[in-house]
Amino acid sequence: MKKATGMRDFARLYAQLDASTSTKAKVQTLRAHLASATAADSAWAVYLLAGGKPRQAVPTAVLRAAACEAAGVEAWLFEECYQVVGDLAETMAHVLPHHLSPVPTQDEPDADPLEAHDGLAAWMLRGVLPLRGLDSTAQKNRLRVLWSVLRPEERFLLTKLVGGGFRVGVSKLLVQRAVAEHAGLKASEVAQRMMGYTQAAARPTAEDWQRLIGQAPGDVQLQQGQPYPFFLAQALSPGDETRLPQMMGPASDWMAEWKYDGIRAQLIRRGTHVWIWSRGEELITDRFPEVVAAAQALPVGTVLDGELLVMREGRPAPFAELQTRITRKTVSKALRTQSPVTFMAYDLLEYEGQDWRPQAQRARRRALEALLADGPFPVSALAVAGSADDLWETWRDLRAQSRSRGVEGLMLKHLAAPYGVGRRKVEGAGVLGWWKWKVEPMSVDAVLVYAQAGHGRRANLYTDYTFAVWSRTPRDGAEVQQVLQAIEHRQPPDPDGLHLVPFAKAYSGLSDEAFAQVDKIIRRSTVEKFGPVRSVVPSLVFEIGFEGLSPSPRHKSGIAVRFPRMLRWRVDKPLQEADTLQTLQNLHSGQGSVAQTG
Repeated sequence: MKKATGMRDFARLYAQLDASTSTKAKVQTLRAHLASATAADSAWAVYLLAGGKPRQAVPTAVLRAAACEAAGVEAWLFEECYQVVGDLAETMAHVLPHHLSPVPTQDEPDADPLEAHDGLAAWMLRGVLPLRGLDSTAQKNRLRVLWSVLRPEERFLLTKLVGGGFRVGVSKLLVQRAVAEHAGLKASEVAQRMMGYTQAAARPTAEDWQRLIGQAPGDVQLQQGQPYPFFLAQALSPGDETRLPQMMGPASDWMAEWKYDGIRAQLIRRGTHVWIWSRGEELITDRFPEVVAAAQALPVGTVLDGELLVMREGRPAPFAELQTRITRKTVSKALRTQSPVTFMAYDLLEYEGQDWRPQAQRARRRALEALLADGPFPVSALAVAGSADDLWETWRDLRAQSRSRGVEGLMLKHLAAPYGVGRRKVEGAGVLGWWKWKVEPMSVDAVLVYAQAGHGRRANLYTDYTFAVWSRTPRDGAEVQQVLQAIEHRQPPDPDGLHLVPFAKAYSGLSDEAFAQVDKIIRRSTVEKFGPVRSVVPSLVFEIGFEGLSPSPRHKSGIAVRFPRMLRWRVDKPLQEADTLQTLQNLHSGQGSVAQTG
């Protein structure tokens, strides 16, 4: 008979998964846990490990205050500890005394008591989730009750769950593999059944777990709007384009589509209903009513894969305009008129209720074009074809035009490949059916002006940086030195004179060795501290890459960049040769942008 796997068991599982770097060991560990857990506890374990995120139950400020009161430490001392540790839950686990007595209250002296051996489902349903309905005093008292029955490593995990910051080093594919081995199913079938599991099952139940591992046909849940697992593309690296014929074989075996920068989604038309699922498995149907209305014209039993885009005059608008739609829960008629969204279809996954994924790419494309010949949605455009001898070269030349067309590059799709699952070789075909061939990122040389400590293993290093460009081109090195002296003496910048304008934050792209070197320079050149953030006397220039720019009144620069990261440390470049705000504005104009949004 299976036992309830309590907070203690789940904390042990978390620690084992986090400590291991072996995929095989992680799968075996999770599989063993599922073998001994009840259905209700398994439902919650898979939900959490696969990326399910219950809403934050207690505000961070209340969590800090509760820990300080329970530990008897001042807030400033707790903050100093946090800056050293770098993780709030871990700091609290260290600070809280090992033996902690609960505060007796008249309101709930022994309300719904929990023990460490109680099941994970019980801890979530009776411990974590009810905290959201309490006032701050009751939350602090209840937290102390819960902490009092747990060990430090279990308190750490509870705080992660309560604070909405639960993460662990396992991928969704790894969880699917463990569930599949436990249930004796194919990983692809489990992946299909798990689509939407972390979104729809906000409170997963034993019944949800039984449906996940049961032997019922996979299409039972699909009738209720469940999407298919998304097929993901492998990225070509910059050096690959010179050897595409050797890597990919004859170009005649492939087709090339333009790669759009929108929201990847599946559009589902079953029965009388329409569903729109994002690649992140979020149900976003209500955000795009015009797409839902148009989808009513599709035959019942149709599932399309494609991209949600704001289109203007036949070309896609910048992604920032689409963001105004995804962030709104209520979509007004005015917003629909200002930012009209369409669905750009590029694959047919289901037709007349039949699964078309096993069909070859060329057959799915042909059927998709026939289905949408008269609307209601456009089909992604193919790049112009040439002869078999020069097709790779033709596509390479076309890819260079991507930004002027408002796209990110090309998608290469093998004509014989079925639609797969995730970023893996297609089962039975032995090929990587989709590749994304993106243009090189835009880049500018920028100056590091602020730094913040990282998290986890980088908690003791300053690894999160804010970068700035010059307000205009410096006249000479002497003018730059005047700016640096003003910063060092904490003088406000002259808005009419030369100054540095922050425009982006980045924390990835450097090696551990480079991060350590930069950290030493930051500590030597710190001017001021603002909580966890340090301002520095500028001395470092980095090449910052990004995918695009958009106007933003919230940023001092007036421009927001998409996906910024550090490409390299420009040790060869002096400060005065860093780029200017005009450089960013020119890049924005040159990317083929459309009307600005407010």
